[in-house]
Amino acid sequence: MYMTVKETATRWNISDRRVRMLCMCGKIKGAYKEGREWKIPLDAKKPEDGRYSKEENILEEIVEKKKQLEKRRPLTEGELKRITEEFVVEYTYNSNAIEGNTITLRETDLVLKGITIDKKPLKEHLELIGHKEAFDYICELVKDNIKISEKIIKEVHYLVLADKRQDRGVYRKIPVKIMGAKHEPINPYLIEPEIKKLIKEYNKSSENIITKLAKFHLDFEAIHPFIDGNGRTGRLLVNLELMKNGYPPIDIKFTDRVEYYKAFDEYHVNNNIGAMENLFARYIKERLDMYLNMLK
Repeated sequence: MYMTVKETATRWNISDRRVRMLCMCGKIKGAYKEGREWKIPLDAKKPEDGRYSKEENILEEIVEKKKQLEKRRPLTEGELKRITEEFVVEYTYNSNAIEGNTITLRETDLVLKGITIDKKPLKEHLELIGHKEAFDYICELVKDNIKISEKIIKEVHYLVLADKRQDRGVYRKIPVKIMGAKHEPINPYLIEPEIKKLIKEYNKSSENIITKLAKFHLDFEAIHPFIDGNGRTGRLLVNLELMKNGYPPIDIKFTDRVEYYKAFDEYHVNNNIGAMENLFARYIKERLDMYLNMLK
């Protein structure tokens, strides 16, 4: 026998949102998702507050820090330009390094300034340049507050995949496997309907933006809609949505790649978004702290 989210919330005297969060974080033993609804065992026990408070508290802390930042003076045009330039170099380096690009951080800075690195493949140069162009593009989308759509996803991917012209902005047409992953991407004929469903669910969700984006990113990468460039495209889409919601973009470090990969495994094995949510939250908090310290 199972309860609905609403029935569980009433029984445990907590909000519907918190019940859903507990389910998504794998805190309720035996809970599973059927379609869009969670099924919770009738004899499920309410988790102790201490088991959940860390995740909940950091989300509340981030909201509070964002409010504090909004009260500070705005950055000058020069300050914003300098911060963005520094961020883009590191972000472009890390996002491509995660995918196997061997160009160093220092070399990335040079490539984005138009300098060719000797003995490094043209393909790797194009990956960096394409990523920078894609980031510039999402910054323009933020200004116009454009809603995420299939068209936007394909346009971002088109810019990212500068080294493979025939595959740019086009859904893959063959099955693929992700080496070492605990999940196999869906067949090509399912990609378009699954992406449409993903976008619809994301736009309808009333969850905290960090929770929404963790789920969106996990599901987007699970679909693996393109033959290549899915990770870079997915991380750019996360930043598009963060910036649209008033948060600074984040840069998942190459040095954190194992933790990042484990977050995908945790989702596919245990249906738990908590690891990815916490990773995003930590990076967002660090970025907000940087801005707050700068504008003291």
